[in-house]
Amino acid sequence: MANKITSAVKFRVLFVCLGNSCRSPMAEAIARHTASDVIAPTSAGTMALGFVAPLTQQVLQEREIEIEGLQSKSITGAMRRNADIIINMTGTEAHRIFRAEEGKTEDWIVQDPYGDQVEQYRDTCDEIETRMAEFAARLRARRGGTPARPVLTY
Repeated sequence: MANKITSAVKFRVLFVCLGNSCRSPMAEAIARHTASDVIAPTSAGTMALGFVAPLTQQVLQEREIEIEGLQSKSITGAMRRNADIIINMTGTEAHRIFRAEEGKTEDWIVQDPYGDQVEQYRDTCDEIETRMAEFAARLRARRGGTPARPVLTY
């Protein structure tokens, strides 16, 4: 099947945390749910745990946010290169871990709820939703002046 460019140009955004079990999968799912017009999201971890935490899934489902396809995976060089923007939620400043991508990183200081009670997961999700709304608004404004790379579908 031939490649085709989707009608709306989207920014390829890579959300990164430590285990890719809580924060970055939340961000990926929220971006799909609330900003799919401007964000083509993916997520990864610097030390991926290999599973999305059950409480992450529960909190997203409580908000009727689709979790299908979320999986914990390690960050790769290709992911880093292919991203237009990297949202760093690792707790370490981006310039220390994303030196080659420094011009396209943004730090989000978001509490890691891993191992905590469901209330902390909800608080973290609230914070990510708030940040995502502001981030998506910035990207929508930016898209008007600076095009992102087109997202190809197959």
